[in-house]
Amino acid sequence: MAEAEARAGIAAGRVAPWTWLHVRRRAVVGKAAAYLVLGSVGAVQLIPFFWMVSTSLKPRGTEFLWPPQWLPNPVVFRNYLTALTIMPFMTFLRNTLLITTANMVGGILTSLMAAYSFARLRFPYKNLLFSICLSTMMLPGVVTLIPQFIIFRHLGWVNTPLPLIVPNWFGGGAFFIFLGRQFFSTIPMELEDAARIDGATSYRIWWSVMLPLCKPVIASMAIFSFQWNWNDFMGPLVYLHDTEKLTMAVGLNVMKGVYQTDWNLLMAASTVFTIPMIILFFLAQREFMRGIVTSGLAGR
Repeated sequence: MAEAEARAGIAAGRVAPWTWLHVRRRAVVGKAAAYLVLGSVGAVQLIPFFWMVSTSLKPRGTEFLWPPQWLPNPVVFRNYLTALTIMPFMTFLRNTLLITTANMVGGILTSLMAAYSFARLRFPYKNLLFSICLSTMMLPGVVTLIPQFIIFRHLGWVNTPLPLIVPNWFGGGAFFIFLGRQFFSTIPMELEDAARIDGATSYRIWWSVMLPLCKPVIASMAIFSFQWNWNDFMGPLVYLHDTEKLTMAVGLNVMKGVYQTDWNLLMAASTVFTIPMIILFFLAQREFMRGIVTSGLAGR
């Protein structure tokens, strides 16, 4: 903004040319400093990931050498093949994909329906119900863990993936409802009014008008949902007992021995477990950032 004002001042003859050079230099220095700080913080954040990958390529017994060996010597790529064959990796992966995908679809669809209701429809005690919905975000999950387990045990759902999937098909969670409501509030009412004049119902407007505009917030919800369900450890640990029904998060814990743990193999399996999350974020990062900004979480 200062650079544009300086240019306008030079064109009008009110500002000397060297003033623009000074403003330009200050802007370049400020941008370089910002990149340097952000790059340094990003590098620090990547240290645990780099250490995980490095450990996954080390021979057994060299994981805790001092001083730390950041670059493994020799590099053992066979650790990945060994790590994925000593446990039923494909079974754990299939179970994790089933639970994660089902929760993503159900959570996004039902939370957007509830969000559209709170943002657009008129009904008694709407604001009160929305406040109650948001208040559930302050309730820790461990508080409701035992009552939920008792309910699912009476339903006969223990040792099945149903307790991990069905709850997400009834609203998707207060955070997703809030995210969707904030996004729907930014869409002009004229689009909805035009659809109602053409005879569209609320369901038709939600499906044909609103959802196509929700790509940014859907991308944000998809990344959050994928991360939460892909990394979920407590839920599968409580509800799933048989080995063929476990997820990757619990399966990795099985690799930890009582007296000895092959940390290079565990880190190799953890690296493979992390890769899908990284790929999803890079594929959807543009829409993810748009969804964060337009939904109000970045501050407006």
